[in-house]
Amino acid sequence: MTQQSTSPTGPTELVRVIRSGFHECSHYGSMVVTGPDGTVLHAFGDVTAPVFPRSSNKPFQATAMLAAGADLHDADLALAAASHSGEAAHTERALRMLARIGLGEDDLGCPTALPLDERSRNEVLVAGGAPRRIYMNCSGKHAGMLTACVAAGWDTASYLDTEHPLQRSVAATVAGLAGEDPVAVGIDGCGAPLFAISLTGLARAFGRVNASAPDTHQGSVATAMRAFPEMVGGTGREDTRLMQAHPELLVKGGAEGVHCAALPDGSTVAVKISDGGDRARMPALVSGLRLLGMDSPLLDELGTGTVLGGGVPVGTVEPAPALRPA
Repeated sequence: MTQQSTSPTGPTELVRVIRSGFHECSHYGSMVVTGPDGTVLHAFGDVTAPVFPRSSNKPFQATAMLAAGADLHDADLALAAASHSGEAAHTERALRMLARIGLGEDDLGCPTALPLDERSRNEVLVAGGAPRRIYMNCSGKHAGMLTACVAAGWDTASYLDTEHPLQRSVAATVAGLAGEDPVAVGIDGCGAPLFAISLTGLARAFGRVNASAPDTHQGSVATAMRAFPEMVGGTGREDTRLMQAHPELLVKGGAEGVHCAALPDGSTVAVKISDGGDRARMPALVSGLRLLGMDSPLLDELGTGTVLGGGVPVGTVEPAPALRPA
C-alpha cells in the first residue's frame, strides 16, 4: 500500500532539528520509496514534481559513456560516475585516464577547485598549490566523457554542449531508464547538461541501474561503483561508507539535497530536500532504507545528526515523525 504524506501536492516535513529539547526548525522536501518494479511504496510530499538529479545523475551519464564505446572498467568506471574528494588516488587515476586518450587536464571542461578532502586540500595549500580542474569533484566524470568522445570519434572541444552527440545520448539514457522524458535542461555545477525528471522517475532509473545484469552498460556501472566505493566518494564520505558497509547498495548523492540509494532488486529511495540543506539528506535517506527493511550500526549513526552548543552535543537532526515507523 502506498503511504502518502499529509501534503501530497507540495513539500512535507522530512527532518527536524532539536536543540536542547526544543524543536528549533524543520527541513521540508519530498521522498519516494519504490519497489523492484518501480511501484511507489511510500511517498512523502510531491514525488511527481520534476527535480534536477544533480550528481545522482552520474550513473546514467556513465551508462551513456559506455554506450558510446568508452573503454572504462573497474575503478576507472567508478571514478567516471563519482563525486570524488580530490585525494591522490582520484586525481592520479583521472590523469591516467586522460593520458590514455592523448588528452590532458586542460581538455577538461569542469571548473577549477581545491580538493574536497581536508587533508588533501591542506597538502595542496601548504605546497603553494592552487585550484586545478583535476581537483574538482567531477573531473573523473569529465575524463570519462572525453574517453567516450574519443572512442566514438566525436569532437572533444564541444563535449559539454547540450546538442553534442554524447549529451543527446545522456538525455536519451535518462529518459529510457526513468520511463519519462525530461521536462527541462539545465547546466550542472561542473558545466555538464542536466535533465529534470520527477523524483519518482529518478528513483525508478536509479533502481534499474542497480538491478541490471552485469553485462549491460548500466549494470557494469553499478558493479564498478559497488566494487570501488572509495572512488565514488572518498575517505569518510557517506556514499563510500554506505557501500563499504552494505556492498549490495548503490548510493549516489548530489547537490541541493538530492540523494538516491538502491537495493539489488531495484527497490530505491530518492530524496529531495527543498532548501538544499545538506544535513537533512542522511536522516531522510536512512529513514527510507529502513522502510525497505534495512538495518545496521552505520545506519544508526548516519540516521541522526548532531547539534552542537558550545562545542558539545546538545541536540539532534532527526527524521520527522511522519518518516518514523509506526
